[in-house]
Amino acid sequence: MAYTETEVSAELVRDLLRDQHPDLAELPLRLGARGWDNQLWRLGDDLAVRLPWATESADDLLRKEHTWVPGLAARLPLPVPVPQRLGAPSPRFPRPWIVTTWVQGEPADRAPVTEGVHSAGALAAFLTALHRPAPGHAPRGRGRGGPLAGYTDGFDRQLAEAVRSGSVADPDAVRAVWADALEAPAWAGPPVWLHGDLHPANVLTAGGTICGVVDFGDLCAGDPACDLSAAWLLLPDGAAGHLHAAYRADAATVRRARGWAMARALSGILIGDAGVHGRPGGKATWGPPARAALRRLLATAPTRPPDPAHEGRGR
Repeated sequence: MAYTETEVSAELVRDLLRDQHPDLAELPLRLGARGWDNQLWRLGDDLAVRLPWATESADDLLRKEHTWVPGLAARLPLPVPVPQRLGAPSPRFPRPWIVTTWVQGEPADRAPVTEGVHSAGALAAFLTALHRPAPGHAPRGRGRGGPLAGYTDGFDRQLAEAVRSGSVADPDAVRAVWADALEAPAWAGPPVWLHGDLHPANVLTAGGTICGVVDFGDLCAGDPACDLSAAWLLLPDGAAGHLHAAYRADAATVRRARGWAMARALSGILIGDAGVHGRPGGKATWGPPARAALRRLLATAPTRPPDPAHEGRGR
């Protein structure tokens, strides 16, 4: 994915609003966050402006949010940013941008979930409401939501890089989790709506519990296991089972979700390491929750039966 940062300032955001949405232009404005794809500027008390700033794909992701999120948001039990206005590309800023509602809370990569059981229930209710069958023309995921086997090459590359950096001490244990997920029965139901990117920076907390979900740029249709991976990525030790029980996830879906979680943990570790060392696209706050997820996944990995091909060796 191309990653080239574009300069965005308060003056630019204000000028864009004056050009296209002048009724909003004089509201108080301040930087909220710099995400992977977009910058978020808080506008007044209840709104935010999201502008693509770093990746070429961000334009299409914003348009997708503007098209689909308003129709989904009404049924979701947690607050989400609902697009209100669409900004058109212009000579001043040659990319689309959107105005959304503002969601209160702190990102979980900075304010982790501590109330595990309550948050597991809240997240299960959110995913149950979201995971309805998607229409045939729903967007497909960019590297998420499909059969896990299609992502093995990327998983192998990330694992090798994490091993080289010293972030993974037991690659065989990591591979065993991935292999078990690959062996799980595939999703047999219809493609359902997925958030597609439920990592800690996209989930908000207050008082240790989940209070909102943001960034629907990877909204897509596919296997619900992709989103259920959040059980290990977001929740404290011992809480993953509460989420899956409240959601009523079957055993095969939980196994696939473990694979997704392992892949996301490796990605977060690498992005966190890049942030610590000042490399482009790095975010230092992603490292600690990703390492915690890796530890949880390995500590709770199901025991695999002995491989008959190895029985009797060494005797």
